[in-house]
Amino acid sequence: MPDWLVLVLAMLAAVAVVVIITLVRDKRAAEDEDPSETPDVIEYMTMWIGVIYAIVLGLAVAGVWEARSAAQDHVQAEAQALHEIYERVRVYSPDTRDRIRADVDAYAAQVVGKEWKEMADHGRLSRRGADLLAQIRQDVTDYEPQTDFQAQAYQPLVDQVAALDQARSARADSTGATMPNVVWIGLLTGAAITIGMVFALQIRRTRRELILAGLFSATITFMLFLIWDFDEPYSRGITATAQPFLNLFPHIKG
Repeated sequence: MPDWLVLVLAMLAAVAVVVIITLVRDKRAAEDEDPSETPDVIEYMTMWIGVIYAIVLGLAVAGVWEARSAAQDHVQAEAQALHEIYERVRVYSPDTRDRIRADVDAYAAQVVGKEWKEMADHGRLSRRGADLLAQIRQDVTDYEPQTDFQAQAYQPLVDQVAALDQARSARADSTGATMPNVVWIGLLTGAAITIGMVFALQIRRTRRELILAGLFSATITFMLFLIWDFDEPYSRGITATAQPFLNLFPHIKG
């Protein structure tokens, strides 16, 4: 089911629940009940609960968006380090240069072609990708420079391998969910309390009040969906992509 359809159904469900509860409550209310007699303290508490929950929602949205941006930065750093290795081995002997470049191409193809699906489906990196990285490290570090020019290029290449390994590890750490389960419990409980406080104000079934209550509930539902959609940077919603690899290695097919 597309994400946009899930969002629409969730928002409609939230509005429907609020409207149904309001109608049922109004039908069962005592005839002498006066909504204008809501104590001021309840209005004050409702206001502050709404403000606090809005801050929490804003922080949660900012957190998952920052995690998604960081995940994309890890991909960019990994692709850039791999590209630097590919280009800097030009000073090595032809056999060594071609072997390292072949391993680099194989690693990029593995990440784009297979590992990305592995992350999206199972939240982990592939063993084959780790083996290819180990092969690149071995090729680079085991080479004995034959000239001063090659010797000058050796250490920067080793540094790029380390940067590649670091970026890959960071990508592995970003494959799971950003929000812990306890945070989701707090967000859902807060949503229930915040919407429930609307009924504490004794809203009636006038068109204006029903519309406002429905929009309020739909907005909270939308924010929760947004957090859920960004929660896993590589598998849901506006995901981090492998485009940096495709940009730097255009001959690799995604």
